[in-house]
Amino acid sequence: MSQHLVELMVRPTCGSCKRVKEQITPVIQAAGAQLEVRNVEDSRELEMEFGDRVPVVVIDGEEFACWEVDNEELAAELR
Repeated sequence: MSQHLVELMVRPTCGSCKRVKEQITPVIQAAGAQLEVRNVEDSRELEMEFGDRVPVVVIDGEEFACWEVDNEELAAELR
């Protein structure tokens, strides 16, 4: 089983980002995937790509979800 990399694009001032991180963390752990939280303000490239459109979930380099995440869909994607 290959381990998926799940990146969560966030901003420090984003309340939804914190909520989504708490929501998806157990799903990611159950799937044995790796979670990396990335602050878009740390990178000009990420800031240009995502701007205020956070939280965004990226799985193995492909955008999976923006703003809201369905845990069942996420779990299925990580299987």
